[in-house]
Amino acid sequence: MRQRTITAFFFALVMLGGIYGGPHTLFVLFGLITAIGAWELGSLAYKHEEQYLSLRRLIMAVLTAGLYTWVGGDLMHYWHMNPFLATALVPVMFGLLATVELYLNGKTPFPNIGMYFLAGFYLAIPFILLLIIANGESYYPNRVLGLLLLVWTNDTGAYLFGRKFGKTKLFERISPNKTWEGTLGGAFFALLVSWGLSHVIYDFTLLQWLTLSIVAAVGSNIGDLIESMLKRSVGVKDSGTIMPGHGGVLDRFDAFVFCLPFYWLVLELLH
Repeated sequence: MRQRTITAFFFALVMLGGIYGGPHTLFVLFGLITAIGAWELGSLAYKHEEQYLSLRRLIMAVLTAGLYTWVGGDLMHYWHMNPFLATALVPVMFGLLATVELYLNGKTPFPNIGMYFLAGFYLAIPFILLLIIANGESYYPNRVLGLLLLVWTNDTGAYLFGRKFGKTKLFERISPNKTWEGTLGGAFFALLVSWGLSHVIYDFTLLQWLTLSIVAAVGSNIGDLIESMLKRSVGVKDSGTIMPGHGGVLDRFDAFVFCLPFYWLVLELLH
C-alpha cells in the first residue's frame, strides 16, 4: 500500500507538471506515454515470438511515437506535414515492415505486421486527438485535467461501490471483480464530478460535461475490459512494471485512451 501511495504521488506530480507546464510540456508528456505504452503493447503483442522480442518492441515504440510526433508536431506548428507524403508513407511503411518480418522469421507474419499499425490506432491517434482538444485558439490545460478526472473518478467510484455493494458480475469471463453495482456507482460519481466541473471549468457547457461523463462511464469500463482481454490472451497480469504497485503505463491509461476518440467526437457534435 505504501509503495502504491508513493507511486501515485509522483505520478500525479508528473501529470500536473506536464499538463500545466504549457502546450510543449503536454506534447512531450504524452509523447513519452505513447512511446512507453507502445513498448508495453509490443511485449503483449509479440509475447509468442521466441526471438527478437526487444527489437520488435523497439520498432513498435519508435513507429508509434514517431506517428504521434509527426502529426502532433504539425498540430503544434513545429513543422508542416505534407498530406500526400503522409498518405504515400503508409504503403512504404508496410513494405519496410514486411521486409523486416521477412528477416526476423516470425511465426505469424500477418498478425506481426498488423500489430505495428494497431499500435498507431490504439495509442498515437487518441493522444493526437487530445492535442486537438487541448489546443485551439489558446492552450486549455483545464480541459485535459477535467477529462482525466472524469475517467479517474469513474474508476474510483466503481471500485468503492463495487467493494461495498457489488454482487452482479459485469463481465466475469474477462474481469471477475467488475460488477454492475460498481459500474453504476462509477457512473454516478462521474456525472456528479462533471456537474462540478461545469461550474469551475467553463471551456465546455454543462451539456458537454454531462455527455463527456457518460462517455467516461461507459468507455472506461470497455477500455479496461479490452486491455484485460489482451493481457489474459497472453497470460500476464500487468502490461509493465514502470509504476511499482500500479503496473505499466497501459494499465493506467487504457480507459483514457479508449475514451479520447469519443471525447473528441462528442465535442465536435456538440460544438
